[in-house]
Amino acid sequence: MSDLEIFGVPGSLRKNAYSLGLLRAAQELAPKDMHIEVADIRAFPVFNQDDEDHPPEPVRVFQEKARAAHAILFSLNEHNYGLSAAEKNALDWGSRPYPKSAWNGKPAGIMSASIGMIGGARAQYELRQSMVFLNMFPINRPEVIVPFAAQKFDANGRLTDETSRKFISDHLTELARFTRVLLRIP
Repeated sequence: MSDLEIFGVPGSLRKNAYSLGLLRAAQELAPKDMHIEVADIRAFPVFNQDDEDHPPEPVRVFQEKARAAHAILFSLNEHNYGLSAAEKNALDWGSRPYPKSAWNGKPAGIMSASIGMIGGARAQYELRQSMVFLNMFPINRPEVIVPFAAQKFDANGRLTDETSRKFISDHLTELARFTRVLLRIP
């Protein structure tokens, strides 16, 4: 069985962001045939269409890694009832220029965490709307929505909540299954 390459996109620039903690947990919990590389989006300038044909080096590397991956794993922080500016910026850079969108036809997983009781669900819905236009194929279940995140991560940003870790493990198993079916990978 071929290994699956998954590209994880965090939803925040903060060093110990909950979205980054979810991606680190995913790396720990990934099935044996799955490798998850976490993107570094901290050096991205704000998307400017004037620069889409000649993006800055960190963006170009991000685009190449996203295109090469079998699937994308988005990890979101919810800001003001929606996607964070950092996540939206990464999404925009990855989509351009349109004929070369890194997202086109990609299977995707979605995880979110927030300090409130909704756990980032509204950000997930906003991302799912964008995925229609981007021609991405998100898995639907199991959902990974981590409410009251401040109580579920330690001081180093490690997810300690076993229920949330189980949802991530199950989500990754389904992402692997779905990716293999969609892309016809044995």
